[in-house]
Amino acid sequence: MTSDVVIEREGPVGRIRLNRPKALHALTTDMCVAMLAALDAWRTDPAVEAVLIDHAEGRGFCAGGDIRMLAESGAKDGVEARAFFHTEYRLNHRLFAYAKPTVAFMDGITMGGGVGLACPCDFRIATENTKFAMPETGIGLF
Repeated sequence: MTSDVVIEREGPVGRIRLNRPKALHALTTDMCVAMLAALDAWRTDPAVEAVLIDHAEGRGFCAGGDIRMLAESGAKDGVEARAFFHTEYRLNHRLFAYAKPTVAFMDGITMGGGVGLACPCDFRIATENTKFAMPETGIGLF
């Protein structure tokens, strides 16, 4: 597991809190793996009735994927980048098809992978601080 995502249960709610504030909670492969594991565990847990995804602190929900890792991987053989996208897209699909209600609290910067995390949820909450963008579309990545 990673400390970059806090996974806990608060009564009937499974809570996933992104916890990488210095990087605006940019997603890593390990974060996606941890979220997938939590969703798998909660799927059949009758005590968990819904899932909430938010961020622990800082000024953004999620700025996207870990651009530094993606750039460094792309400059080499791309193996890490491909593994990240494979895992991230599995997470997006898991949220889209999840059997229990899911809620994304998109306070602050919500870009790229953060949009990918929030949009499959059943409910998306935006605040007056939400900055919502999908810059990948400008380079043809969708």
